[in-house]
Amino acid sequence: MTYAIVDLGGRQIWVELGKFYDVNYLSGNPGDILNFHRVLFLSTNNIIKVGMPCLDSTIIKVKILKHHMGRKLTIFKIKPKKNIRCKKGHRQKLTRILVEEIK
Repeated sequence: MTYAIVDLGGRQIWVELGKFYDVNYLSGNPGDILNFHRVLFLSTNNIIKVGMPCLDSTIIKVKILKHHMGRKLTIFKIKPKKNIRCKKGHRQKLTRILVEEIK
């Protein structure tokens, strides 16, 4: 089993070959191919490589499948004894990526 840990958008994501993931919005059109160079950890057939902080020779090739919005979050603030209420909502922009190659 081949997997890697990638630093992507300020988060560390465990990725495997052939699986798709929802990450924070990445600029690009659906169908575009992206290369991630910030690979922190790589495991292939019980051979483990750990970067300090990154592995220089490893690249993760991903394909953008689609852009979509995350689920709705509701923010509700109340100030007691003042009759002040504020209700807001937020939906995060997300990008679905497919891991095509780990080399």
